[in-house]
Amino acid sequence: MVKLSSYSLLTLAAALLAAAPSAHAFAPPTSSKVVNSQLLLQQRHHKKSPLSSFYKKEFTPKEVVTTLRSSSSSSCEINPYISPKLDTNALLKYALSGITELTLFATTFHLLDVTFTQLPVLDNVSSIPFPLTFLLFYACSLKSRVFNPLNNQRPNRTKAIDGKGSNGFQDRIMPSWTPPGITFPIMWLLIIGPIRAYSASLIVASTGTLLCGPIMAFMLHLTVGDIWNTINNTEKRYGAAVVGVLCVVISAANASYQYYSVDPFAGRLLGATLIWLCTAAALITDTWRLNPSSSSEEGKLVPLYPVVGEAETSFMWFNNEDKEE
Repeated sequence: MVKLSSYSLLTLAAALLAAAPSAHAFAPPTSSKVVNSQLLLQQRHHKKSPLSSFYKKEFTPKEVVTTLRSSSSSSCEINPYISPKLDTNALLKYALSGITELTLFATTFHLLDVTFTQLPVLDNVSSIPFPLTFLLFYACSLKSRVFNPLNNQRPNRTKAIDGKGSNGFQDRIMPSWTPPGITFPIMWLLIIGPIRAYSASLIVASTGTLLCGPIMAFMLHLTVGDIWNTINNTEKRYGAAVVGVLCVVISAANASYQYYSVDPFAGRLLGATLIWLCTAAALITDTWRLNPSSSSEEGKLVPLYPVVGEAETSFMWFNNEDKEE
């Protein structure tokens, strides 16, 4: 047997390694489709991954720490629910818009009171023909948002009737028991609107003035509803919309109570709208449950408050880009 020195063995091993074929030669053949799909996935991964720059150049330890911090902040900007923060700026704008709307309503009603009392044919506001006050409050019920600076756009009626997606309707996962789209314009235009207008007209006939506590309680209800439309339809804040719709229900109950103290029938009449509003509240709550956040924790529900980064609250009066459908 031939004895080989350790130096000879190392030389022989190096020669074998140099002559050996690449390990890829023993891999099974890969079709061009698989290779292309793998390349596509790699490209997508590098485009989406904030750490893809690590493969292009070398970093010093300080640069690595800085890049990791920036990538972490960018991921939080992409998904605001990873570390949710209360959007105080949005809350401030909601409050300002509500104060603005209520102030404009109060000013309008005061001017109308003064104007009507100056007319020689009228003793007071209660002398106004009932159909005129009915039309006034029917218009307020349907178009109160003209006094609100936010974008309070409602779902598009035509699209809703056709079953198509619109802001606030079929643009998200909806519960299986959601009423057909045609139900909503029928309820608001032919039932809720007339009930609101008739009951408010009864209050004016009893008090002899437009600017009074019960009527302003009703205007508060409309104002809360307008802000809720911004939260739910325009901004699509599913969690905050749940709290918002509960505020709508509470404000309607308060207006009904105020009405009842003046005219019991008017109070009961406005209170009947709570049936529809409570149904809407259940629908919004179930919609929130069906639309969890896309955070790393699967099935995590969206917070019940406006979150920084999930939407931008802006005043439509000063923003030409926000246009109603």
